Amino acid sequence: MATLAVIGGGWAGLAAAVEGVQRGLVVTLYETAAQLGGRARSVSVGARELDNGQHILIGAYTETLRMMRLVGADPDGALLRTPLRLVDADGHGLALPSGHPAIAFVRGVLAQRAWPWRERYALLLAAAGWARNGFVCAPTLDVAALTAALPARVRDELIDPLCVAALNTPAASASGAVFLRVLKDALFSGPGSADLLLPRAGLSALFPQPAAAWLTQAGAAVRCGQRVQRIAPAAGGWEIDGTRYDRVVLAAPAGEAARLAQPIAPDWSARATALQHEPIVSVYLRGTGVRLPAPMLALPSGHDMPAQFVFDRGQLGGEAGLLAFVISGAQVWTSRGRDITLNATKRQAEAALGRFVPGRLETVSVLTEKRATFACTPALERPPQAVAPGLSAAGDYIEGPYPATLEGAIRSGLAAIGSVR
Repeated sequence: MATLAVIGGGWAGLAAAVEGVQRGLVVTLYETAAQLGGRARSVSVGARELDNGQHILIGAYTETLRMMRLVGADPDGALLRTPLRLVDADGHGLALPSGHPAIAFVRGVLAQRAWPWRERYALLLAAAGWARNGFVCAPTLDVAALTAALPARVRDELIDPLCVAALNTPAASASGAVFLRVLKDALFSGPGSADLLLPRAGLSALFPQPAAAWLTQAGAAVRCGQRVQRIAPAAGGWEIDGTRYDRVVLAAPAGEAARLAQPIAPDWSARATALQHEPIVSVYLRGTGVRLPAPMLALPSGHDMPAQFVFDRGQLGGEAGLLAFVISGAQVWTSRGRDITLNATKRQAEAALGRFVPGRLETVSVLTEKRATFACTPALERPPQAVAPGLSAAGDYIEGPYPATLEGAIRSGLAAIGSVR
């Protein structure tokens, strides 16, 4: 039987390993860290298990949901499904009713009474134009330019937070083409595609842990805590630190993949090295008697207000009173430092959520994923899937139509197996 090595145990690497087993390959998975999951995992903070980022899934993540079911996870139980709601603590914002997403979008915009009629009409007119053009724009266009004709309030309250949530890149530097692809998949992929799927379990329990158990039971070797030092051609296949494999999938983060690929494919390595990255900061605060009006709320954000969203973990199967504030595209805040970010988030929480927080919020943790995603900028040249014959790459940063999302990682991992010949 043909042998396959997968280097990297994040969501892309796990998907590639599972797909390899499904195709009858003898699979070995290498992961440098002691824990699987990559940049979407749970970490131990004292006696608590906290996620290193609060990921939002949507109904259009069809491959992610399929893979979860395949390895024995239960997405129906592990994810809270709700219609798309991007509303603040006062209920202001876009809330879609159930039903076909395109129709629900129109109904949701018309029902947004906080916006004057002309603002709602402008958004619907722009959306109709994007749909008429097949959700395609010039690759050099950024989201700010794409939406420049929209009223300022629509951009501030909907487009900007939606862009940074989906692409982890501010609208002024985010790819308009990728943003439109996200809208297309959410609004035109059929009923339920725009639904929010909010994790009620830790990120590791959603896929990495069930996938590891499934792989082990299927006879695959899962080697955590083992960093690959070198890949080299060997007798029609590849040698990894002295062990030969017929095929290899390079599913490590961009920097590590570039290191391993440099002697083999320097052009590929240079493209991976050139990627810029954006951090995500998660600020965990806890208060007695805290219960927000919804499991997830949008927050007004800006110069002195870091977070775009807050999650009530008590309503998502977690600890009562535990709030997770998410700061996406957080480069400016990581440069200011942990204490400034934490204090600004506390002030933001008091201003936006005051009446739902009866007492003082205590600090639980501030988790920073410094290279959470690649910066999804216009006309970005991402590394291709093919590295060399028999050597393929997988990851949310690999060339494709999606931003750095769980679905993008899963799809890339699956595609990598098909491209390894």
